[in-house]
Amino acid sequence: MRFLPHTEDDIRAMLDVVGVGSVDDLLATVPEELRSRAGLSLPPGLSEQEVRSRLDAMAARNNTGATHAFLGAGAYPHFVPAVVDQILQRAEFYSAYTPYQPEVSQGTLQAIFEFQSLTAMLFGMEVANASMYDGASATAEAVLMAHRMAAKRPRVVLSRALHPQYREVVRTYCAGAGSVELTEAPFDPAGRTDLDSLGASIDDRTAAVVVGYPNFFGVVEDLGRLAALAHDRGALLITATQEALSLALLQPPGHYGADIAVAEGQSLGVPLSYGGPGVGLFATRNAFVRSMPGRLVGEATDGAGRRGYVLTLATREQHIRREKATSNICTNHGLVALAVTVYLSMLGKSGLRDLAATNTARAHQTATRLTAGGRWRLGFEAPFFNEFVLRGAGAGAAWAGARGRGVLAGVLLGQWYPELSDALLLCVTEMHSSAAIDDLTAALG
Repeated sequence: MRFLPHTEDDIRAMLDVVGVGSVDDLLATVPEELRSRAGLSLPPGLSEQEVRSRLDAMAARNNTGATHAFLGAGAYPHFVPAVVDQILQRAEFYSAYTPYQPEVSQGTLQAIFEFQSLTAMLFGMEVANASMYDGASATAEAVLMAHRMAAKRPRVVLSRALHPQYREVVRTYCAGAGSVELTEAPFDPAGRTDLDSLGASIDDRTAAVVVGYPNFFGVVEDLGRLAALAHDRGALLITATQEALSLALLQPPGHYGADIAVAEGQSLGVPLSYGGPGVGLFATRNAFVRSMPGRLVGEATDGAGRRGYVLTLATREQHIRREKATSNICTNHGLVALAVTVYLSMLGKSGLRDLAATNTARAHQTATRLTAGGRWRLGFEAPFFNEFVLRGAGAGAAWAGARGRGVLAGVLLGQWYPELSDALLLCVTEMHSSAAIDDLTAALG
């Protein structure tokens, strides 16, 4: 959606050049009958999202084979206000490179500083870096950071309820790290990390425990008890959030004592775009800041006492000796991080909380509808945000049948969890209309 860029003065100047008195005079050669039919019939007071939904509904009259997608599982459909894209396209930001020279790039540096501040607030942590590639690589960087901080503790415990692809990326990163030993802790019948098994897995050789928050099943983990288990044995707690919007409603990881918190920021103002790009959010405690990967922009003053922004920490191999680098991440996701910054700034605390509440309510209402007939049941009883697991006999056939009706009914979990071969993971956000949910309900029977 675009805004009309011309002011009244612009239009007056244009008409003067053309030599006519008004826009009506300019269009006088168009027959009056046609001009009278050219008006738009839109009711007043609609929000941008409502107008776009109405236009989408009109476009849907064309049979394009479009589908309703309830996929989630790490990438979420959310409404992105047009202002986000408009600001991203400003020439001073729209660059293939992220300039850091403070004498020429104060705007870019301030935008990154604001991104870091908003990220730290979202996590309830003390310090955040200037963004990572995505949530999965940020999780792997967090594991490597914990390993650096506790070099004599080679073990890292991953919850099996952590996103399977995040776990795979961690394994890939650690394969080159040499001495990191990865082990997994199972999930319990409620869908949370099994505390008894996790407790038995942590010993004096364990550097960190990594859990999803919410986890891959959409379930909200008991972070307080997880943090106590890890800290009692001298290990760090790392949380990985794939649906960052949930942090607007849940207590932040820092509240429970998490030591490193990471997330995928795609939900916050970044369109799906067929799977990318994403942006990794990364935060930790002040005490650990020198072990943090990537780079950090700080606030400073010049010789005249004027406020400015500078690249404060960049412990990577381009700036320091390779063996001293905390990461080989080449750049931050500056433009995508800016989208997150604009989005969070536009919605504000209350707007973000309201949106998160809407997501929760809509997902829970949908789950209730789907399980009302007895054909399906909830896979886990623990509280969830906007994703939930649905179980029932013939899940694969039902999923295929729904797809034939233009509905992508979540993700089949059997591909990662053989014991959940009868389960679907579904996501519901503010983008799923009542009609789309009706179609989902009808398609799954």
